[in-house]
Amino acid sequence: MQKPVIELQTSEEPTEVELKKIREYFKEMPINDILSGLKFAKNRWSAKDSGTLKVGRKSIIQKEVHSVTSEQAQWRLKNWKMMIANYRRRGYSYPTISRIKKILIQKSKKKIK
Repeated sequence: MQKPVIELQTSEEPTEVELKKIREYFKEMPINDILSGLKFAKNRWSAKDSGTLKVGRKSIIQKEVHSVTSEQAQWRLKNWKMMIANYRRRGYSYPTISRIKKILIQKSKKKIK
């Protein structure tokens, strides 16, 4: 029985190491899993390319503390119980809230110039 051969066009020339990895993946994985992985990768690449990719805890934390001033950080820390309730309503996990608090503490200690 002859093995099926797939010909691909790529946006750039792959190296030998990359070709070896691609061959290895295609050899070991079922076609349905390869297609679902490629669909995920394409969607992620499209979002990244358009600048709309904002995923994960790191981006949530950045969104919350990005432009917070020292005074705002101090106010949030003084009213921390209210802030926790607000963050929990938004669905943030306790580790995420803890990381936000850590950055707010750092920002509250910085002097305004």
